[in-house]
Amino acid sequence: MSTATKPKHIGRNISRIRELRGMKQEALATAIGVSQQSISNIEGSETVEEDKLQAIAKVLGVSADAIKNYSDETVLNIINNTFTSNDSSTINAINIQPNFNPLDKVVELYERLVQAEKEKIEYLEKLLKGK
Repeated sequence: MSTATKPKHIGRNISRIRELRGMKQEALATAIGVSQQSISNIEGSETVEEDKLQAIAKVLGVSADAIKNYSDETVLNIINNTFTSNDSSTINAINIQPNFNPLDKVVELYERLVQAEKEKIEYLEKLLKGK
């Protein structure tokens, strides 16, 4: 089966764009004057009437052509090529290599624990000698 002959699923594209906009079906339905069930049916349809498509596109803030030609791959490429972050978020931390040896840190913590225990013993011995 060739992907070139496969028609675009307009309803699925509407659903994806709506979700990317953070909009619920109910909000879209209210904005274009139909029921939530109608939006659900539209999103399940491969084709959508041109006038409804225009109204939906207007509410979603995109053109009807953008809905017709929408693809997840294109959106992901745009996000990957334009996303920059200057913080140390999880997304950026994925590729960060630590510049210390984790084993050295474990040894350091162990040495501090042993030192703390020695100090406790000394304190308790002073208390016992004082009695």
